[in-house]
Amino acid sequence: TTQETITPEPKIVEADWSEYFEGLNGTAVIYDASDMQYAIFNSELASKRTSPCSTFKIISSLVALENGVIDPEQSTRTWSGEVFWNENWNHDIDFREAFRQSCVWYFREVIDEIGPDMIQQELDNLQYGNCDISDWEGVLNTNNSNRALTGFWIESSLAISPKEQTEVMERIFGTESAYSEKTRDELKKVMSVTEQNETDIYIYGKTGMGKAEGVVVDAWFTGFAEKAEEKVYFCVYLGRTDNKNVSSTLAKEIAIQLVSEYCDNF
Repeated sequence: TTQETITPEPKIVEADWSEYFEGLNGTAVIYDASDMQYAIFNSELASKRTSPCSTFKIISSLVALENGVIDPEQSTRTWSGEVFWNENWNHDIDFREAFRQSCVWYFREVIDEIGPDMIQQELDNLQYGNCDISDWEGVLNTNNSNRALTGFWIESSLAISPKEQTEVMERIFGTESAYSEKTRDELKKVMSVTEQNETDIYIYGKTGMGKAEGVVVDAWFTGFAEKAEEKVYFCVYLGRTDNKNVSSTLAKEIAIQLVSEYCDNF
């Protein structure tokens, strides 16, 4: 009889990273694949599913690049002329700029071109949270009724936990990835955190932010970091915190600091 290889369960270590959060309602997860170990601060929040918001652009980009919906060299889309609240979206825009500027209308078009069948299949393969794209149009998003600026991934049907975000990052960028090197390299280019201090640690990620009743309820920065041959996958998430200024920029700052210090110990 052939013996099935049983993959051991990853270890989970509780980390005290409270000094990074200073009273914010937040969580951080770092998954070190080589050690098969999670370090988690605030495990209750780390396992709570919520809207991925613009961190989902990693997924829509991945699927579009892998399936030829986007060719980065010929990826300019024409602006409709509608004036959006973000100045940086009010012109023709190509993939790389759209990703860095987190341009919602661009990715709404891309997702519509990919279509529900392929999106569903890819989310199932990636085990992406609840995999629920039932609110394709984003009508559940009470914060925005403009179809060009909403969808199932923004305060709507799709939900994922911070811990699951790190698992998805590993499925995309890890050794067992089902995606082509070309696709992953292109994603790394746009996810690269440019304000890298002269260190040997390279950080890649994407912010995401969602509101309800005008208040920020979800703020994300998720991705991975490389140092020499080592790779760790991370997610920092901030939930609604009254009397605190919660933003994805803040989540990103916390993540860069925390992940850099974590990787320094390699």
